[in-house]
Amino acid sequence: MKKESKALISLLLTLIFVMGVFVRPVKGAPTQETKVQEDNLTVDARSALLMEPVSGKIIVDKGSHEKLPPASVTKIMTMLLTMEAVDSGKIKMSDKVTVSENAKKMGGSSMLLDTGEVRTVEELIKGIGIASGNDAAVAMAEYLSGSQEAFVKLMNERAAKLGMKDTTFKNCTGLSEPGHLTTAYDIALMSRELLKHPAILKYTGTYMETISEGRKSPIGLVNHNKLVRFFKGCDGLKTGFTDEAKYCISATATRDGVRMLAVIMGSPSYKVRNKDASMLMNYGFSKFEAKKVFTKGAEVEKIALNKQGDRFFIAKAQEDLNVVMEKGQDVKISKKSIIDKNKKEYKANETVGYCEVYVNGELVGKVKLYSDRDVKKPGIFGNLKGNFVKILDRGV
Repeated sequence: MKKESKALISLLLTLIFVMGVFVRPVKGAPTQETKVQEDNLTVDARSALLMEPVSGKIIVDKGSHEKLPPASVTKIMTMLLTMEAVDSGKIKMSDKVTVSENAKKMGGSSMLLDTGEVRTVEELIKGIGIASGNDAAVAMAEYLSGSQEAFVKLMNERAAKLGMKDTTFKNCTGLSEPGHLTTAYDIALMSRELLKHPAILKYTGTYMETISEGRKSPIGLVNHNKLVRFFKGCDGLKTGFTDEAKYCISATATRDGVRMLAVIMGSPSYKVRNKDASMLMNYGFSKFEAKKVFTKGAEVEKIALNKQGDRFFIAKAQEDLNVVMEKGQDVKISKKSIIDKNKKEYKANETVGYCEVYVNGELVGKVKLYSDRDVKKPGIFGNLKGNFVKILDRGV
């Protein structure tokens, strides 16, 4: 019996081993972490995220909801509030800003501004976006809100509106301060919002700049984001470093009509940070492509102004529109024109509405439309005449 028992146990152990080798559990939907491993992507940073910013689609995610100090990546919100103020007409790029003693004494990275020095809003944006100047950031905050404290309140309010649920700003610079925390996901949200103000890329995409007007010694600005110089298509957005945060970046680049946004937090070195960001963006470019939906000036739709259809205009696209989609995917592109019906007349080249573009039922973009001609809507008598003609045509 003992021999039989040993033989039975040996057989069972052999079967268990064989099943362990050849039997695989049924997989569910792969997580983003699994996706990274399957595609042989190794992200060394503590937290990372890759997003296609037009649709907001997250392509790669590594701990993107972990709260971490962001260092100077904080200044993306500072730049966002500044660009929103400019584009809304609240301030102008040419406005003069006087630098305070409080701004002057900021530590860390600096634009080397002097107390009482007068610089334009545009020059301060350059100082923030290129040189990551803490002095420039505080000077801008004080100009917009009166004090850094009041500006930080605006930062947190704007973050809440953007859905940045895991973010608390304590300053506008990113200098280490207890409780000053955000996540890679939240950084992607505010970066995506900043990209809606494309003029900022003129500054964040500049590698070197010199400001000399009104100074004995010119200010030399060199971009902390070396990817602007060494990664094809990179034009922003912001790097960051403190001993606590380590090396961080929100990097964006565009190639062949496709834009990618990569966020890296808690990287051990700037080389690893840049390597991870570059790898993620290259991965995104390999997976996505742009399809041109409209070319500037293309006819989008014939808009009839009466029932007979003999009074109309052609709605045309004001600019090119590309739709970004995953390569090799079957997609259905649909369009919907929204025309201003309240006008009594339409003039040539005048904006008359917009056209929404959907991919598989999801809104992915819109383009403004203009009229190709001058045309008036028929009045009451015109409509009566049209109806009368219609009745005669029917032989009634």
